[in-house]
Amino acid sequence: MKRFFPLAASRAVRCAALAVAAGALPLAAHAAALDAPLACNETAHQFIADLAAQQLIDPKPTRVESNSINAFSPAQGADLSAFGFHVFAVVGYEKDDPMFRVGEGEPVARSAYGVVVFGSESKVRNAVTAAGGTAIVHRVAPLITAIFCKRS
Repeated sequence: MKRFFPLAASRAVRCAALAVAAGALPLAAHAAALDAPLACNETAHQFIADLAAQQLIDPKPTRVESNSINAFSPAQGADLSAFGFHVFAVVGYEKDDPMFRVGEGEPVARSAYGVVVFGSESKVRNAVTAAGGTAIVHRVAPLITAIFCKRS
């Protein structure tokens, strides 16, 4: 399977590690579990717009992959989780939607969204399955896993 977020994940991990080491991460002001939207019953626009409206993510992507996946950072003070795992990046793309920037390559899907969490692929897959989820679980790096939904 083609790697979904190879560069974004490695850079996000380095940035998160530096922020933790520097003591720059504040105490959580508001927490949100993203299990329900990761049941894959909505569009990328709905998922990202809802999180932005709740001020849980920065509405401007921090990175755009060649496959057009836009990576969004959690807002300062937001504590996001998915199936019990800490979310450190939110991702999404929807074709012909001005909310998303287009990458240089072929888009991954017409609509795709999800999160990147700290956790092994097997543990994340087990948690998603136990919750009855249908999201795709994909290993990004050791102990870094993507949970995403996509529509062709």
